[in-house]
Amino acid sequence: MSKNLNILVAQLNPVVGDINGNLTLAREAYAEAADKGVDLLVLSELFILGYPAEDLVLKPAAVDLSMRAVQELAVETSGGPAVIIGSPWLDGGKRHNSAVLLQHGKVAGRYDKRELPNYGVFDEKRIFDPGEGPLPVFELNGIQVGIAICEDIWHPRVPSALAEAGAEMLIVPNGSPWRRTVQVERHTSFSAWTKTGVPYLFVNQVGGQDELVFDGASYAVDFDGTEHQLLGDFVTGTALVTFDGETHQFSSDAKAELTSGWEAEYRAAVMALGDYVNKNRFPGVVLGMSGGIDSALTAAIAVDALGADRVWCVMLPSKYTSSDSLEDAKRCAEALGAKYDTINIRPGVDALDEMLAEQFEGTTPDTTEENIQSRLRAVTLMALSNKFGHMVVTTGNKSEMAVGYATLYGDMCGGYNALKDFWKTEVFELARWRNTALPKGALGPGGEVIPMRIITKPPSAELREDQKDQDSLPPYDVLDDILRGLVEGEEDVDEILARGHDASTVRRIEHLLYVAEYKRRQAPPGAKVGGKNFGRDRRYPITNRFRDD
Repeated sequence: MSKNLNILVAQLNPVVGDINGNLTLAREAYAEAADKGVDLLVLSELFILGYPAEDLVLKPAAVDLSMRAVQELAVETSGGPAVIIGSPWLDGGKRHNSAVLLQHGKVAGRYDKRELPNYGVFDEKRIFDPGEGPLPVFELNGIQVGIAICEDIWHPRVPSALAEAGAEMLIVPNGSPWRRTVQVERHTSFSAWTKTGVPYLFVNQVGGQDELVFDGASYAVDFDGTEHQLLGDFVTGTALVTFDGETHQFSSDAKAELTSGWEAEYRAAVMALGDYVNKNRFPGVVLGMSGGIDSALTAAIAVDALGADRVWCVMLPSKYTSSDSLEDAKRCAEALGAKYDTINIRPGVDALDEMLAEQFEGTTPDTTEENIQSRLRAVTLMALSNKFGHMVVTTGNKSEMAVGYATLYGDMCGGYNALKDFWKTEVFELARWRNTALPKGALGPGGEVIPMRIITKPPSAELREDQKDQDSLPPYDVLDDILRGLVEGEEDVDEILARGHDASTVRRIEHLLYVAEYKRRQAPPGAKVGGKNFGRDRRYPITNRFRDD
């Protein structure tokens, strides 16, 4: 007679700090597990407090309340399925990132994460103590089950030790953030230790949390490497899966497919913005609609995330705003179905010109006057935000933020930036893609929502007569290749020059990158989509005289 373990995988969207709300989510999943008669419910890493909780876990009350909530849930497992749930755990003065086994009405066991990531967006070594001692193996339905948490399976130490301890399969709760290369990275990295022949169940959370977005994409792998994709990406849900302890294989009727390419990147941006707005309880968003591609794509992402009725597009023309921009902004807002208004900033510009006339007498207009326009737009949008509660969404892209082609307290002013980790060339590609597809779960309309003229016309800030971005910057395909090398590849200048770039251009871009650090420190958050984002991933000094000479 075969020994089977029936498992309900819960791929959910917990909210950091909402212990009671997350306990409710766990209880709802447990009720489903009990109703379906499974043996085990599995929830994701640090589920009860939310992940990443960062320095919130340094607050004793947060850890204490998390542990109490887990113990409360444990009581409810009497006579029902067992549960594996992630929680911070304090034991002997040490604070752990733990997966807790609840069974027979009590806390039946615990595994403390051993491999604490301390690179890129992770900083766990400063807030958690690693687990110590022999690795626990738990018997469930006659099957020896080991637990590893997220980073533990990126390295061979823990899985190999669990295999040696007799584990027949691994449960792996995750808080594994998405990025465009993550699927390849996961499956490539894990393949090294799967040669031990120990099957595993990967259970990930889903949702946006500040600068991170989690894709879910929970799956199972048999002893021979056969994969079972149980749940899709960027969706919540549950899936039933059975592990056969005799054949060391999983079986499930759940069969999901993952998205890739621009669709995955767009869905990540939509989820990240939507969760940021909803989890922080804003009624909607307001953004400056310029008639350019960045604001148009941002508006599309916002409408797809929140619905047209929660997105307010405001055109803020000055004397330099072209008629094409006025027309394009209105057409885009109408195509998306969003609320649209026009507020002319020229009277405000004239008032400031008059205020500063004595001090500016005898000087030549320059970026000072350009920045005044940008900052007046920010003041106007913030006034609307303060009056009506909508969060201001900024519309800058990664290329502009890299070289400081943005106005501090101007177009950088806002609560969130949906395009923060997209290079300008990627913004164009993403806009073209959105015009051809309606992503799964999108709340906006299909069809051409971004007028083609917005995509094809030369980008311009329109802060002076006949201004074009390329008056100040090299073509974006050139700029982005240089910046990818400097930022994501940490390449030396010589490596970039070897690709055929002009030396003076590369050194100027390197200089602009470094001197704009102070701006980026004051920029709003935005979701990580690439290899290295401006924020948690990249921590360069503001005061910095280094140049690669």
